[in-house]
Formats: sequence, structure tokens, C-alpha cells
Amino acid sequence: MSGYQRVLLKLSGEVFGGGRVGVDPDVVQKVAAEIAEVQRAGVQVAVVTGGGNFFRGAELQQRGMERARADYMGMLGIVMNCLALQDFLEKEGVETRVQSAITMGQVAEPYIPRRAIRHLEKGRVVIFGAGMGLPYFSTDTVAAQRALESKCEVVLVAKNGVDGVYTADPRLDPTAVKLDHVTYDDAIAQGLRIMDQTAFALCGENRLPMVVFGMEPEGSILRVVRGERIGTLVSADEADQPEDEEKR
Repeated sequence: MSGYQRVLLKLSGEVFGGGRVGVDPDVVQKVAAEIAEVQRAGVQVAVVTGGGNFFRGAELQQRGMERARADYMGMLGIVMNCLALQDFLEKEGVETRVQSAITMGQVAEPYIPRRAIRHLEKGRVVIFGAGMGLPYFSTDTVAAQRALESKCEVVLVAKNGVDGVYTADPRLDPTAVKLDHVTYDDAIAQGLRIMDQTAFALCGENRLPMVVFGMEPEGSILRVVRGERIGTLVSADEADQPEDEEKR
């Protein structure tokens, strides 16, 4: 696998909270420093974040809230994460733009794909906020859609507490086996819960590869971008499987 020139990084909301509700500035600063390292290496970086450290629409629905309204609350939480990440990236000296799917002109640009691509070409990090701007869509699906529309080469899914795709949840099942490579079709058929199935289908149909890896140790994002074989490659075909698996 060779290095990438334009990537979309998917971060869960839990990354921003450090295991708590809200934003942990120390954690966001570390994430920003890693992204800045990638940008300084000459790689164009777009980011999609979750909002689970503030709200999850599906969970609020289970507590009696109307789902669409709960999802919109989650989108606002995502924008808060975007602004926190933007602040720490700019403290690292990295020009950053937040593009929001919900209009909020005082804090973010509207989502305009061609403008996003232009920002990336100029070396700016682009953070896509407010999800899809529509209820019932997960940020996993948003990551796939934004990567395709901004012409990224790969979706990088950074995970906390797990370093790739396993046959089962390794935190619950000690017999779970890590996979070096899996196709989208097989992941869907086996019910592997890395991202939601809509995101898998979107990436698979458009032959957009995905690398799932752990945030630890520090520097993992840059290693993946440079083409090091860590984590799990998810692709459309078995033929995309790396030949030299033992180097993973």
C-alpha cells in the first residue's frame, strides 16, 4: 500500500470527551497535534467527527424524545467538537476551515464541496460539521459521503480501545481474531460492526477503501497515511489484500 495524498479522517465523539460528557481539552490538543503532523507531511486532510460525547439521537429517542429533534441536537454537539478541534489545530499553526451542513454563518462556512476541495488544495484542514444536516443519518455515512464528494483516496477510521476489525468485540470475547483485510461484502454479511452498513455499502459501491486502526500509540495517523500496514484494510475486492501480510 503506498502513501495517500488526500484522506478523510473519521473521529468518534468519544475521542473528544476522553470518556466523559463534553470536551477534554488535553485530549483534543493531542489529536490536533497528530493531525498537524500529517498536514505538515504534505497530506491533505479532511475530518468528520461524531457527537456522542454530547448527544446520541438514538439514545435520546429511547428515553422518549422525538428522533429527528434528538438527531438535530446531536448535530449541534458535532459542531462544538469541530470548533474545539479547529481551535487547537490553529494553535498548532494549521489553517483550518469548519464547514457545517446546518447554516450557522457566525462560526462556520456552509458545506460547499468545491470550496472544501479548494481549501484542501491550499493545505488547509477541512472539518465537516453538523453531520449530513438531516436526521436518521449517522456520522459514519457522512464520512463516506464527504470523502467521496471531496475526492479523498481513503477513509481512515480512528478507534479508541481497539486497533482494527475483529471477528467479534475483543473487549467482550477473548476468542475474537483481528482481521488484516476484509471486503465490504464480507463485513456486511458477517455483521461486523465497525461502521454502519449504509457507510459500508456506499464505500463498497464506489470502491473507496477504508483503514480501521487504533489511536494508540501516538503517531498512528501519520503511519497509516504513509502506507504502513497497521489496523485493518476494508476494500471492495479480495484482490486489494496486501501481499505481505506478515509485515502488519
